[in-house]
Amino acid sequence: MSAAPLAQSSKPDAAQIVLNTIRHPVIMVDEAGYITYANSDAEDFFRLSAVILARNTIDGFIPFGSPLLALIEQVRERQSPVNEYRVDISSPKLGSDRLVDLYVAPVPEVPGSVVVMFQERSMADKIDRQMTHRGAARSVTGLAAMLAHEIKNPLSGIRGAAQLLEGAVGDEDRALTRLITDETDRIVALVDRMEVFSDERPIERMPVNIHVVLDHVKAIAQNGFAKGIKIVEDYDPSLPPVYGNRDQLIQVFLNLVKNAAEALGSQPGGEITLSTAFRPGIRLSVPGTQDRVSLPLEFCVHDNGGGVPDDILPILFDPFITTKQNGSGLGLALVAKIVGEHGGVIECDSSPRGTTFRILMPAWREDSFASGQEHEGASER
Repeated sequence: MSAAPLAQSSKPDAAQIVLNTIRHPVIMVDEAGYITYANSDAEDFFRLSAVILARNTIDGFIPFGSPLLALIEQVRERQSPVNEYRVDISSPKLGSDRLVDLYVAPVPEVPGSVVVMFQERSMADKIDRQMTHRGAARSVTGLAAMLAHEIKNPLSGIRGAAQLLEGAVGDEDRALTRLITDETDRIVALVDRMEVFSDERPIERMPVNIHVVLDHVKAIAQNGFAKGIKIVEDYDPSLPPVYGNRDQLIQVFLNLVKNAAEALGSQPGGEITLSTAFRPGIRLSVPGTQDRVSLPLEFCVHDNGGGVPDDILPILFDPFITTKQNGSGLGLALVAKIVGEHGGVIECDSSPRGTTFRILMPAWREDSFASGQEHEGASER
């Protein structure tokens, strides 16, 4: 690799082609700290072209005292590569929440120069958490199967006995028998909701226009639980179909929009935004095969409410976790289960200015999905 920026070469060489193919930002920093090379992902990462980057030193982008600067000096001195994980390089130029893994290596052919590769942690962490959400949902599966047998059957006997007593007791005691039937019905309804987690049948999927799904959800919301709340559409009209089950996708977005509406309550200026976009780059491996599934379709439900408490956010998709006074904590766990069965990833970003539920899902491709293969992914790291 020469010291001159590859981006300025008149004809791309093999090294430039390979480095531009790597889906991580890669830069080369010379002895004086100038960025002498940046691949295409690095240009996106720094939001500047390679030509402009070559006029700047790395410390102009990285916060003062950043471990990255110390790593670069360490690699120069020892002439051996170093890995560092979960390094915060947030700065006014790079933006907030820029958590990365770093690989820094010397360039023997160019004395004093080092190569730095950044791997953004945000998506890796989200995929790791998604695997945890799926494990939590599986734990509910066994619990639901047990409850269906051990609780529902005795409850039906209790309810039947209460109904028989209702006709044989006085008015004062009749209220108690009705309380018994109402409470048994409530418990049965809760168990019925949990039984959804034990349904392991393959889902029927086909090409689905996500905008038709979102329009349907919007119509239901505006005529019911979100009446009076402004719902904004920010759609990418060129988006390809999603490979999914229409009814289950409606259930997912109904749950998310309902959560957003409840978070807003009667807040003045409350607003829910439904957005879709094409975000290439994230790929998941398919267990048992050599396939890699791309998740380029991004669907978001955003509200400008008060946000999710910090202590709840990491476990938000776990069963029985809720901030609602009478909530069961199963709604978001079910959403995570459905998204996972579609081979997708869901995550929540929240701050005091609002909350965004972001779903990444595969697009429909006739050659890849003709067999109806299920895609429950594990992260490709």
